[in-house]
Amino acid sequence: MAVTPADGALSPVTALALVGVVGVGAQWIAWKLRLPGIVLMLVAGVLIGPAFGVLDPARDIGPLTQPLIAIAVAVILFEGGLTLNFRSLSDAAVGVKRLVFVGAPLGWLLSTLALRYGAGLSWESSAVFGGIMIVTGPTVIAPLLRQARLSRRPAALLQWEAIVNDPLGALAAVLAFEVVLVLNSATSVGSAAGELVMGVAVATITGVAAGYGLARAFRHGQVPEHMKVPVLFVLLIAIFALSDSVLHESGLLAVTIMGLVIANADLPSYEELRRFKEHATILLVSGVFILLAASLDFSALGRLDWRAALFVAAVVLVARPLTVMASLIGSGIPYREQLLVALTGPRGVVLVAVAGLFGERLVQLGVEDGALIGPLAFVLVAATVVLHGFTLGPFAKALGLTAAGTPGVLIVGGSRWTTLLAEALKKAEVPVLIADANRGHLRRAREAGIPTFFGDVLSEAAEHRIDFVGYSTLIAATDNDAYNTLVATDLAPEMGREKVFQVTREKSEQVRHALPATLGGRPLGDGATYREMELRVWQGWQFRLTGLTEEFTLEDWRAKRPDAMLIGVIGAGGALRLVGPEDKVEAGAGARLLTLRPEDAGEQPPPDVNGKKAAADS
Repeated sequence: MAVTPADGALSPVTALALVGVVGVGAQWIAWKLRLPGIVLMLVAGVLIGPAFGVLDPARDIGPLTQPLIAIAVAVILFEGGLTLNFRSLSDAAVGVKRLVFVGAPLGWLLSTLALRYGAGLSWESSAVFGGIMIVTGPTVIAPLLRQARLSRRPAALLQWEAIVNDPLGALAAVLAFEVVLVLNSATSVGSAAGELVMGVAVATITGVAAGYGLARAFRHGQVPEHMKVPVLFVLLIAIFALSDSVLHESGLLAVTIMGLVIANADLPSYEELRRFKEHATILLVSGVFILLAASLDFSALGRLDWRAALFVAAVVLVARPLTVMASLIGSGIPYREQLLVALTGPRGVVLVAVAGLFGERLVQLGVEDGALIGPLAFVLVAATVVLHGFTLGPFAKALGLTAAGTPGVLIVGGSRWTTLLAEALKKAEVPVLIADANRGHLRRAREAGIPTFFGDVLSEAAEHRIDFVGYSTLIAATDNDAYNTLVATDLAPEMGREKVFQVTREKSEQVRHALPATLGGRPLGDGATYREMELRVWQGWQFRLTGLTEEFTLEDWRAKRPDAMLIGVIGAGGALRLVGPEDKVEAGAGARLLTLRPEDAGEQPPPDVNGKKAAADS
């Protein structure tokens, strides 16, 4: 017999569908408007929840809400651990160790003091909530780093700190809660300590064993390719549930360790697993943010007073900066990077989810102000998300800690024509880098003053030495079609398929040589092959920049240069957009056209085209 929802309530299926649509929709709108996605998700959740009452998770989804959030947080932390490859630490290793081993306990202490003297909470609530506040929120840091385009080291510091300290914050809260439990109940110190040690041991052992066992099974072919992701998910949830049954919140430590072990196991299928988990995490982050925001109780917020604002200010301006600066003293990390990390401490869904749980448990023990922990956590998350969402990019840019202001072009393959293309891009003030595994192919580029990378662009050395964040567009242009296809296919998910190009493969128009759309990049220009591009340059074709004006439009240029190949359009702001043979190109006054065209000896730009003044080519 079907259960009919109460008046005004949504069915669980409809509620979950609404959460998905609103969460992903908010991220898409944020991308279109170039706004922080986390901020829009927070606002959207509040609007459909307490503001207009469309969604009430407790009413519409019921008792499944908290388990869904718990599993989602576990998956998010596992995916975070899956991104932590020790080789990627490089020069940030010392800073990360300091932020974990020094910053975590110091942050716990300072956060506890901020809660006690800023928010006015009791020592019991302050100690428990202070432990939770060690976390800085990987669910918030990841999208902020993508948007701000930070330099490699400060980005690594923020990412590693957020992911490693998240489970540590939950365990710190467990430790503080066990102390409160001993002081407020008949539980003995030995019993509480034994439970804590047992929980941490089980989490560590199960996390390492699961990660190592899964990596071994994958490497030896004991799990078929089509079952790797399902097996991974099932084992992840099982490990989380097992560890959590021994000690509440220790499951977060177990799944983070499991992800860390897999990330450093050098699995051939690691990239496929990581990308799938990234996609799942985007969906889960959207859902959790919407659910938590929609669950907000305005009446609970009404219990807060001016001390809540004092608490937030103390955390952002005192506790966080002191923690980071004290932790990084003598680390060798430049002061500007220390300052950026010190003033960047957004909190996310883990803080809200764990804080609400421990607040309820403290109230059950008789600590009345434990009821304020949930509202304070939400206020802190909302304030830091909005603050850092809008200021991290400009602040990092002011400190000179972002990638190049204009997104650059990474060209894979050194040759005569790619060097000439790089020179034209450099003249247009578009950052460019040519990478090639053959040192001889880079000679012309080095002589022309073009930045180069000698080595395979897919190697670990490239990950450490090339700041991929600074390059938004890729051109795979070696004389090896198979390698071009491999590079374009491998880097397309990271850079965006619409911004990954490659020279057209020889014989690609023949059915037996055609590849599926999932492989390779987009054709460049008019779809010429490597041999055709090289031949044109040998015949005297040149890369040129042509400015457009109100009088000299794109149509005028086409009429003047019907034989030229349009490579890309550089907007008035300096951003380059490469084009392919099927692209519809629009460019207005102030834009510049990057073209490859045949040259006539001694040719000068005509004074006019059909009676219109033409912008000179350069």
